[in-house]
Parts: sequence; C-alpha cells; structure tokens
Amino acid sequence: MAEAAVDRSSKSGLGPAGKPFSTFERLVAWRYLRARRKEAFISVIAGFSFVGIMLGVATLIIVMAVMNGFRTELVSRILGINGHMIVQPVDGPFTDYPALSSKLAAVPGVKMALPLVEGQVLASAQAGGSTGALVRGARAEDLTKLKTVSDNIKSGDMVGYASGDGVLIGSRMADQLGLRVGDLITLTSPDGDITPMGVSPRIKSYKISGLFEIGMSEYDSSIIFMPLEEAQLYFNAEGLVQSIELFVDNPDDIDDLRPKVEEAAGRQIAITDWRQRNQTFFSALQVERNVMFMILTLIVLVAALNIISGLIMLVKDKGSDIAILRTMGASAGAIMRIFFMTGAAIGIVGTIAGVLLGVLVCVNIESVRQFFSWISGTVLFNPQVYFLSQLPAEMDLSETISIVVMALTLSFIATIFPAWRASKLDPVQALRYE
Repeated sequence: MAEAAVDRSSKSGLGPAGKPFSTFERLVAWRYLRARRKEAFISVIAGFSFVGIMLGVATLIIVMAVMNGFRTELVSRILGINGHMIVQPVDGPFTDYPALSSKLAAVPGVKMALPLVEGQVLASAQAGGSTGALVRGARAEDLTKLKTVSDNIKSGDMVGYASGDGVLIGSRMADQLGLRVGDLITLTSPDGDITPMGVSPRIKSYKISGLFEIGMSEYDSSIIFMPLEEAQLYFNAEGLVQSIELFVDNPDDIDDLRPKVEEAAGRQIAITDWRQRNQTFFSALQVERNVMFMILTLIVLVAALNIISGLIMLVKDKGSDIAILRTMGASAGAIMRIFFMTGAAIGIVGTIAGVLLGVLVCVNIESVRQFFSWISGTVLFNPQVYFLSQLPAEMDLSETISIVVMALTLSFIATIFPAWRASKLDPVQALRYE
C-alpha cells in the first residue's frame, strides 16, 4: 500500500517531499485507482463515474453531430430552391435584368444570379381537383444550374421547359391532382386582363414536361417552374423581372457580401437574406440545439458527482495511509495532488473513451440506425417521410473541443473538495480511529 509505494519511490531517489506531481505522487495515485477486495465498492463507484462520463461525452457528441447534420440538410433543402440573397428594385422595375444579373453573378463569392417572376395561382387538373401554387418563372439555363431542381427530376425532362412549351411541377402536387408527364395543368391567376367589366381572371393550360422531387413537402406540393418569357406574359410583366435571387458560396458570410452586391448593382436596391426570410425557423432550431446541449451536460455533471462520492469514500478508507504519508514527510499539498490525480484520471480516461465512442458512432451512424430499426422492427427516420436516404451526422471540431473541455472541467472541479478534505486530515486522529 502507501508504505510500499514510499519504499519504491525512495529506491528510485524520489521521496514524498519531491516536486509537485512527481513520480511518487503519481505512483500512489495509480495505486489507489487499482481495486483491492475490501475496496470493491469504491471501485464500483469509480467504474460508474467512468461509464457516466464516457456515455455523457459520447451522447453529447452524437446528438450535436446529428443535429448539425439535420441543420445542414434543412439549410441545403430550404435554400437549395431559394436564393441566399434576394435583390429587389427600389427606383423602378428590373428591365435591364440580363446585364444586371451578369454583374451580380461576377461578384466574388456569388455562384449564380437568378432573375425571377413570381405569382400565386390556382392549379387544377382537367379530371378535377385544384390546389394553390406558386409559379416561379426562370430561364432554362438558370434552372439547369440550380442542381436542387435539375438533378432531382423524378420523371420527364427539361427539354419541353427549355423550348418554352412546358412547365415543371412538384411530385406531391402531381400526386394530389392525379397528373403525369404530358398532361395539361390549368393555371388561374386573379390578375388578368383589364376589361370594361373589371379585371378578369387569366386562365391558361400548360403541358407538364417534368416532375421534380426536392425532398421538402412544402415545395414539392406547391411550386411550379415556368419559362421566364412565358411567366412574363402570364403575369403581365413583359420585359422585366420582380427580383434577382443570388446563390452564394457560403451562406453564413452573407453580411460580407452585402456591400459588394450593392456596389455591383450601381442603383438603389433592397436586399433580403435567407436568415431574415427564415428567421423564426432557424432561431427555433438554434434554441433547440442550445437547450439540448444544456440538458445532456447534466449527464456529465451526474457522473462528476459520482467522482466526488467515490473520492470521499476513498479518503475515509485511506485515513491511515494518509497519516503514514504525512508522518513520513509528505506535505498537505502532496496529499491533495495525489487524490486530485486519482479523481482526474477517471475524468480524463472517461472523456477520451467518450470521444472515441462518439466518433465511432458518428462515422457509422447509418449502420447504427439500421441496427436499431432491425431490433425494434420499425423504420427509424423513414425516407418516405423525411426524404433522407441516410441519417445525417456532421461533427464540428470546435463543438467537440468545447464538449471535451466542459467534461474535463467538471471532472477536475469534482475532485477538488475530496482532495482538499484529504489534505486537511489530522494524522493523529486518523491513526486513532483506524
């Protein structure tokens, strides 16, 4: 026990009064970590503390990685069809939109400028059934570059769209109205021609050239893409567009691009970014992530409290050892450091094991999902509902480092009080009651 550790450290030239965190102190701390038969209960508590910290850290890493993955998927789907910056005119309509679009697309950091004409319509099928829809008029070459749409054509193609003879509709709208490629869809707009009897609705039928499936039910059930020139005629907007949507390389750096876009436009414009248009949704998502982090941190906190209880019992059990070490010259600081290292070792090893477990699960998250689906006999995260081919998990280095720092900090703080109690133990009283 402690006498043997002192004897071995003396033979190696290191006494109890050596430097802080010396070989002697580490030797004794390691000895206290190894369980003997009469210390089995203390060892069980230390084991639970280790498992608690490991699972807490792993759970935090896994949950935050999955939430990051979902956020990335949602952002890519929500913003995949909508621009990151919406440029609208202030001093008159965009009649020079081809030249203006080229100027804005040339701004460093901007991937594409998409001139648009939009309008609300009532979409109906000849066989019956109708639904509200949003028509987005866009040039065929621009829609081809918009991979969220062009790479997700479920049936049909963009040939008819490119020739100006057809429209693209979402797959859910097609299912709802019972439409297929080649059928006609009738669009009714309240803003039609002005007659002596007032404004008459505009009704026109278009051939469906393709069905797209983006993966967001809101878009797949309500969006219709129409060739730009046809949309300009339909909505009485010949020769102009209502807005130009910009797609950028990094949506989070949108503030840095604002002055560059305003300078490139060379006229008065109003800019709305994706955060403003989806502020409620993404704010709720951020609050959910923060609350989840705080709740899961409690797992690590409970494990740290187990370290406190285990060390207090260890100090009580090792009273005679502490007394012997003190009488042989070990300082109160040395005793404190010994028990601090004993508790901190549990936290450090548990944190490292938790990080390894978390990374392992995140790397194989889809296999884990399939395993639990097989165990439960149900489909977890059904692709038909979530439109995700696999469960997303995206680890963030800074977030993982913050989890590690938090776990180590809680573990170190938990060891301070028991280690301080051990250093204040009176050797005479300890030997008297031993």
